Amino acid sequence: GDISTLAKKFATRVRFERIKEDTKRISQEKLAELAGIGRSTLTQIEAHSSSPTLDVVEKLANALEYELMNY
Repeated sequence: GDISTLAKKFATRVRFERIKEDTKRISQEKLAELAGIGRSTLTQIEAHSSSPTLDVVEKLANALEYELMNY
């Protein structure tokens, strides 16, 4: 459904922002630490095997210094 599609788009964007060329690449472990979430949680989100809560979405967006409304 729509939620699954939205979660996949978000996960893809998080991974893109984490590893894109024009910024300092950041490991899953470091991003999880900055966001205050578990690395396994981030791994599951990026692998599309888990949908993040809105709280986790906000934490990841803040850690990536990304405006949430751009999603």
